[in-house]
Amino acid sequence: MKKLLALLLALVMCCALLVGCGGNNNAAANDTAGDAATDDSAAGDAESVTYALSETPVSLSISWWGGDSRHSAYQDAIAAFVEATPSVEEVTVDFGAWSGWEDKMSTYFASGTAADVCQVNWNWLTSYSSQGQTFVDLNGLSEFLDLTQFDENALAQCTVAGALQCIPAAMTGRIFYWNSETFEKVGVAIPTTYEELIAAGQAFAEFEDGSYYPVALGEYDRMILMVYYLESIYGKDWVVDGALNYSEEEIIEGLEFIQSLEDNHVTPTVQQILGDGAESLDKNPKWMDGRYAGIFEWDSSASKFHGSLNNPDAFVVGDELGEGGFTKVSLGLAITKTCEHPAEAALLIDYLLNGDGAAIMGSQLGIPLSKSGLEAAGEAVDALTAEANSKVLATCTNALDPKFEDSSLKASDGVYYDVMSGLSYGDYSIEEAAQILIEGIEGVL
Repeated sequence: MKKLLALLLALVMCCALLVGCGGNNNAAANDTAGDAATDDSAAGDAESVTYALSETPVSLSISWWGGDSRHSAYQDAIAAFVEATPSVEEVTVDFGAWSGWEDKMSTYFASGTAADVCQVNWNWLTSYSSQGQTFVDLNGLSEFLDLTQFDENALAQCTVAGALQCIPAAMTGRIFYWNSETFEKVGVAIPTTYEELIAAGQAFAEFEDGSYYPVALGEYDRMILMVYYLESIYGKDWVVDGALNYSEEEIIEGLEFIQSLEDNHVTPTVQQILGDGAESLDKNPKWMDGRYAGIFEWDSSASKFHGSLNNPDAFVVGDELGEGGFTKVSLGLAITKTCEHPAEAALLIDYLLNGDGAAIMGSQLGIPLSKSGLEAAGEAVDALTAEANSKVLATCTNALDPKFEDSSLKASDGVYYDVMSGLSYGDYSIEEAAQILIEGIEGVL
């Protein structure tokens, strides 16, 4: 689909050039292009756009990804918003699991068919709206969306091409979660260091039939954990000033660590996890029954793992295994430029993040960044999420480059998946995997 869209765009551009051939036609085309450029510039300038509520009730649409608990919270909050907002008669929803979601949304963005309000990853601002072409500048909607509730530094991270393109819901980072019941059954303490993690693998290998593992790691989990591991050793950011900040030798060291997790029975192979046949790890029976006794997950996304566990009381927050790793804006809410009713869309975002909807959303999007949203959420904020978030923010010291999550790297057919699955399957040596990873990252940078 991406290739087809690119081809169609190229054909359209060629046709435009042909139509523009000739003196007067060419001059007219240039005038039109100048007008269009002016219009685009004005569209990105919040002060040049005036928004107002519609005189008649309108319909909106919203899209998001997540687990069942997030789906339920969104739908309950949206229903309450419609009931409380006379100017909105309906909000249609589109939601699903993360798997394949970005590919779907990239097609929607390219075709101009995305929902009015979209839950977005932080890096989508640079991936799909680097010139402000996809998302509305929310600075111009402050009459309907209270921006004063958010930390200015967080808003600055969401400002691309001079436009505030999304509202950050929370800050997040990765941390370990464990099934304490399984660790007790195996007779080993929950790991607090990388060395203890390796030692736990040996104990799990000797338990019963060897089908139990301390942690289950997918391909992207392995990539993030490798960066965390290297940052905890070297104390430097993964990317600095648009350049990879780690040498080939250092990256080989990181990949050796990841390979050691399989070699020491800390995590099952990629082939084993895929062979389980589950749509996602939280729905994997081996996670649910405790045979996979740990995950390495965003603190804002762990509730779905907690809820799917056969014994939810055994779900505990672990510790970062070293000083390092990065935090990021977990996700945000943006308004697309194809939205016909931006003022009403801004009211919806305000309700979800700042208003009564925040009490319903709780910590489903992470610990609320909004001051009023956090107060409204109150006891609805999950205690485990709050505990994990506080550990993440206290321990993770490094910055994240937006291109770390570029789709050509992060997607299921991207470089990270290729490298980590190839290493796990034995298709690549560690040295080959390092070279492919470096070339892929440098190509994106």
